[in-house]
Amino acid sequence: MGEFSWNALVGLCFGFLWGILCSIAILYSIYLSAYRKAVKDSLKQVKPLRYTQVLEKLLAKKEKKAAAASTSNPQGTAV
Repeated sequence: MGEFSWNALVGLCFGFLWGILCSIAILYSIYLSAYRKAVKDSLKQVKPLRYTQVLEKLLAKKEKKAAAASTSNPQGTAV
């Protein structure tokens, strides 16, 4: 009972890795299903409310970033 064999150590490592890999596989499948749903929503004729809100927010952020870049470098030359 006092000894810890190599077999137990190898089994512990394989068990730990198996658990980690299974959880990564589950997270990946959740990510893919959300990605598929987002693609389906973007292809619909009538866009969902959440989609349009996020799209407007992203476009506003992009315009703000472009405006900040043009004011920091008004001549358009490389810095």
